[in-house]
Amino acid sequence: MPLYHTEDQAMLAESVTGFMADEGGIKKQLRHWRDTNCKDGFGHGLWKQFAEMGLTGMLAAEADGGLAMGHVEAGIVLAEIGRNLTPSPFLTTSVMGVTALKDASDELRGRWLPGIIAGETVLAMAIDEGAKHKPEKIACRAERAGNGFRLTGAKDFVIHGTSADAIIVAARTSGSDSDADGVTLFAVPKDAAGIGHNAVRLVDSSIASHVRFDGVELDGSAVIGEVDGGRAVLNKVLSAGRIGAAAEQTGVGAGAFAMTTGYLKTRKQFGKLIGEFQALQHRAAHLYSELEIAEAVVIKAQQLLDGGSERAELMVSVAKAKAARACNLAVREGVQMHGGVGMTDEYDIGLYMKRERALTEFMGDANYHAERVAQLSGY
Repeated sequence: MPLYHTEDQAMLAESVTGFMADEGGIKKQLRHWRDTNCKDGFGHGLWKQFAEMGLTGMLAAEADGGLAMGHVEAGIVLAEIGRNLTPSPFLTTSVMGVTALKDASDELRGRWLPGIIAGETVLAMAIDEGAKHKPEKIACRAERAGNGFRLTGAKDFVIHGTSADAIIVAARTSGSDSDADGVTLFAVPKDAAGIGHNAVRLVDSSIASHVRFDGVELDGSAVIGEVDGGRAVLNKVLSAGRIGAAAEQTGVGAGAFAMTTGYLKTRKQFGKLIGEFQALQHRAAHLYSELEIAEAVVIKAQQLLDGGSERAELMVSVAKAKAARACNLAVREGVQMHGGVGMTDEYDIGLYMKRERALTEFMGDANYHAERVAQLSGY
């Protein structure tokens, strides 16, 4: 397939670009919620506007009230979220959460999807149990208790954990911590007894939580998919989160690049625009090329994921690694070309660097995915 958007996707992009520029801008959203020390770190009003545009349910099936779109379309939204540094639960809820719920029972989908589609419900994903992304090891346990389960353990850096109406938890129901099998996914309501939170503000001003489960009682209806067979569902969720984060990183990189080139065209040194200096032109050209390559590989991975290709998992890791490195280059070059003012809070370029740092760690950094590409390629 061609590595560009179809006519319908281009129309979606045009609509989302205008909407996000008007409603999701840095001053109106990120700086506002950061400076008011908002406990959620994002605006529920904007989340409702997402729903009015049909964005919150774009990955949900038509039978569930969604638009039955794919990861290419979700990536269009995420790229604009990244470009504007818009704080939003779209990735955790409408992408990862909805992907998980596709394998849930009719009862569970009926409980959570209507609220998501209406922009009234937020989901969080509790997967990692340490400072780095390592979903291969799951120690949080859910033991049989009567007709249900008792959940005990901890999850770290759960984005929107304190704001979520439900947390989707990957827990071990059998086997040892590193076994591929024996994992089950649960949808845990926020008001379940035994949940404890230690909320932290990340470098990009988003709110995450170190979540503790102290004997949380769950009935069988909370299970997503099959007991002990949740690894396949988890892998789908991970792929959705990884390619979603990669798409957002391309937006962050593009936003930083646009801001930097704008600065090169207005800032003067020694009586000349600094954009006239050949050394900076070469750096800007190199950065442009890297961002174009990252966008192409992200679209390819999205297309393979939507098509159910066997190569999708490999290409998703290629995309996450490439997008992370290109985005990192964009924000570093942006701060450096801005000079000293790039290190001040008054200029937005530093905010792009902070978002890049948080996104790189989310769902695995470039090194994690480079190693994963090697493993999936037989090395």
